[in-house]
Amino acid sequence: MRKPVAMFITATMAVSVACLPTAKGQQTLRQQIAGIAGNISGKVGVYAEILETKDTVSFNRDQHFPMQSVYKFPIAMAMLHQVDQHKFRLDQPIHVTKDDLIGPRGVSPVRDQHPEGNFDMPLGELIDYNIRASDGSACDVLLRLLGGTAKANAYVHSLGVKQLAISTTEKVQVPSEMIQYKNWSTPMAMTQLLKIFYQEPVLSDSSKNYLMHLMVTSRPGAKRLKGLLPAGTVVAHKTGTSWTTDGLTRATNDVGIITLPNGHHLAITVFVSDAKASEEEREGAIAKIAKAAYDHWSK
Repeated sequence: MRKPVAMFITATMAVSVACLPTAKGQQTLRQQIAGIAGNISGKVGVYAEILETKDTVSFNRDQHFPMQSVYKFPIAMAMLHQVDQHKFRLDQPIHVTKDDLIGPRGVSPVRDQHPEGNFDMPLGELIDYNIRASDGSACDVLLRLLGGTAKANAYVHSLGVKQLAISTTEKVQVPSEMIQYKNWSTPMAMTQLLKIFYQEPVLSDSSKNYLMHLMVTSRPGAKRLKGLLPAGTVVAHKTGTSWTTDGLTRATNDVGIITLPNGHHLAITVFVSDAKASEEEREGAIAKIAKAAYDHWSK
C-alpha cells in the first residue's frame, strides 16, 4: 500500500495543505473547499489551522468579509482583559439604560426582557448574553464599558491582529445593510485571533476558560460548523448573520475551535458573504467545509 506523504506548510504561506490522491482520485482539501464554495452563489472565505502542528488550508484568506456578530468574540476578549486588569469584576452590577437597548430588528433577549431599560445586570451575565445569545444590547453595553469601538479595535490590534476592524456599535449596524461592511475581518485574521486566544497568555486561565465555556454552549448556528460533525464533537464557536433583503444575505458566518479525535484543535473561520442562496444552502456550505477539514485532519 502506498504510504501517505505529508506536506507541511507554515501559516504564513499563501498555499494549502494537501493530501496525495488515493486510487479513487481523492481531491485535495483545498480543492474540496473550492468545490463547495463554487456551488453557492456568493463569496466564501476560509482559513483553517491545526494549532498543534500549524498545518493550514485557506481560500480567499485575505479578502474582507463583514463579521456581523462574530465581532462579539473579540469584544468579549477585550472585556475579559479588563477584568483581568482588575478594572471590572464579573459579579459587578452594570446599570443598563433604555439608550443601551438596540432596535427591534436586532436580536436582544435583554431588550425583550427589559424593554424600558433601567436595570442592573452582573457583567458576567452581560458577557454570557453577548456570546451565547448573540445579544446586540449586551454587546453595546460592553462596548460602552470598554470606552467605545475604537478601544475594542485597539485591543485586537495590540495582539498583532491587524486585518480586522471593529468600527460601529450594534445599534448603528443593525438598521443598515451597508454599515455592516465597516465591521470586517479577513479569514486569516480571525483564525489568527482564535489561535492567540487559545494558545497565548493574553487572558487569565479563568477568563479563557469562561469564554471557552460560553462558546462551547453557544446556542446559534447548530447547522454551521457543528452541522455535520460527529455527535459529541466539542466546538467552541461564534456565529454572525445579517438579514436577508431581496434574496441577498450579506453575512452568514461561523468561526471557532474544533477538538479533533486525536486531541488536536482545528481553528477555523468560514465567512459566506453577499450570497443569493437559501439559509439551508449557506449553512450547509459552512458545515461541509468544516466536515472536510475535520475528516482531512482526523485521518
